[in-house]
Amino acid sequence: MMHVVLVNPEIPQNTGNIARTCAATGATLHLIEPLGFELSDKYLKRAGLDYWRLMRLEVHGSWAAFLAAYPQARLWLASTKAPRSYAGASYAADDFLVFGCETKGLPETLLAERYDRCIRIPMRPEARSLNLANSVAVVLYEALRQQSFPGLRGEGSLSAPPPEGDWQDYL
Repeated sequence: MMHVVLVNPEIPQNTGNIARTCAATGATLHLIEPLGFELSDKYLKRAGLDYWRLMRLEVHGSWAAFLAAYPQARLWLASTKAPRSYAGASYAADDFLVFGCETKGLPETLLAERYDRCIRIPMRPEARSLNLANSVAVVLYEALRQQSFPGLRGEGSLSAPPPEGDWQDYL
């Protein structure tokens, strides 16, 4: 099982969307306080829809408390300041993907402590960053792809044959 760690997230809708991604993939979501919202926030709940029951959530009072709970955690820190692409990392089951808050990212002191474990999503130089929820999805699905998507359904099926005629008639 993969772990997604959000350090001081600020926007409830992003966290709700990330919770939904964690529910769909089986990843545990870790929130590091302080949070920029209440866990009862209606926008957080709405963004996560009814997926909250499908995922595991852990809230940690601080970064130090998180590290104390998981002293052997293998961390990957996502940052626009990282030296390599997320696609160049080799992920393993039970890895922790760490993301900073929407406005500041992860503290540089934290990045410096583990610079060899820092990863970035390639983008144009003039683009500041991607949305946090999108960034989590990109990196998490790459990590799961490298593990052959453990526990996830790889294909779907139709419950009935598709209707005859032009598909636009059914929109």
